[in-house]
Amino acid sequence: MTIPVTERSASRAQPSYKERSIWRDVPNEEWRDWHWQMRHRITTAEELARILPMTPREQRTIERALDRFRFAVPPYYASLIDPDDPECPIRLQAIPGEGELTLSDFDIEDPLNEEGDSVAPGMTHRYPDRVLWVVVHECAMLCRHCTRKRKVGERPAAITDAQLDAGIAYLNEHTEIRDVLLSGGDPLLLSDERLEHILKRLRAEAPSVEIIRIGSRLPVTMPQRITPNLAATLKRYHPIYLNTHFNVPKEFTSESEAAVALLADAGIPLGNQTVLLRSVNDCWALMRKLMHKLTVNRIRPYYIYQCDLAEGLMHFRTTVAKGIEIMEHLRGHISGLAVPTFVVDAPGGGGKIPVHPNYVVSQHEHKVILRNFEGRIVAYEEPRDYIGMCSEGHPCSHCREVLREGLETVGVAGLFDDDPGNIALIPSALSPEEEGEEEEPTGRSA
Repeated sequence: MTIPVTERSASRAQPSYKERSIWRDVPNEEWRDWHWQMRHRITTAEELARILPMTPREQRTIERALDRFRFAVPPYYASLIDPDDPECPIRLQAIPGEGELTLSDFDIEDPLNEEGDSVAPGMTHRYPDRVLWVVVHECAMLCRHCTRKRKVGERPAAITDAQLDAGIAYLNEHTEIRDVLLSGGDPLLLSDERLEHILKRLRAEAPSVEIIRIGSRLPVTMPQRITPNLAATLKRYHPIYLNTHFNVPKEFTSESEAAVALLADAGIPLGNQTVLLRSVNDCWALMRKLMHKLTVNRIRPYYIYQCDLAEGLMHFRTTVAKGIEIMEHLRGHISGLAVPTFVVDAPGGGGKIPVHPNYVVSQHEHKVILRNFEGRIVAYEEPRDYIGMCSEGHPCSHCREVLREGLETVGVAGLFDDDPGNIALIPSALSPEEEGEEEEPTGRSA
């Protein structure tokens, strides 16, 4: 009989990766305690030398990297490193390397301009109906490819009640916001009680918020944190969604699979955001295997991210062409359910821009020429007498409802409005020559 993954995780058997590590003699009860994992994180080059063979030069390189960026890795994730493989994908994501010492001319401290778009402590409002809210500045593991390396580890580590008050006040001033993404750091590092306090206040005091999302890498780097009590706590505040961050198939273990099973069994829809990283996962065959592993574990592949222009990440970045090549090997070759969207999170706060192979070959007034994943070219004949339910000048009831609410259609979609005065998108920042001539446009940039 097959034993469910949640029961396997509760067995007394030691995982093979733990048996091969320096923690082989740690009692399983302690190993499975996430507080123990946090207390025993590796944070120095000297501690690293206990688990990985390093030359004095490599140790000095790591020490120099730690002068620039913080470092921590829990025993669980460290135990997955192959000590004999300097190119182990777990090692490359967890251990500081020489590449972090090189800064490119195009590196940006805050590449996504999250602080520039800040509207309340830790809160970024970039898209019309949703906000990102950083509620904690600590992670179990400080990923070497992290966009927020500059922030993780800051004090105070978690959001204060005063900051929580300010954020909820902003949500109530902007009732168009229906979706709040709790991020960090890692929100699941908060205690069950503190996390529930935040969720309860959002549900009770911000009635316009319909959906709460959580971004967490703990199912990958420290799955011991995903406890039955945590899953039950989250379940009380549905609809709750959770996006995690598996980058390679090797990150799936009996413990990580048990963690995501607990969440899925609690009715929490799971998504995954993979970052495309040079020498870690820039291979279509590896990515295809990863997408299979995700869907088998009830995790919907959501995004593949092009690596951001954050400081010290140049050695991780691939070309955008590599991402398009990978997408070419996914679309049509595996289930559409397992195909994520490849995006570039635009520098300067431009938001996520989807990038994919070109499937539209050509088009004219009544016909679109398309190609499929095999390269087959087909023509799709469009209706010549088409009149939509909400044609220009005659909005349907749904459009009229939005117009009555006074909600503004921003960005490119706004150009479809039947408004002769809205025929172009004009950058809000004026050149020095124009500053004295025109009045600066008001309002938040979308």
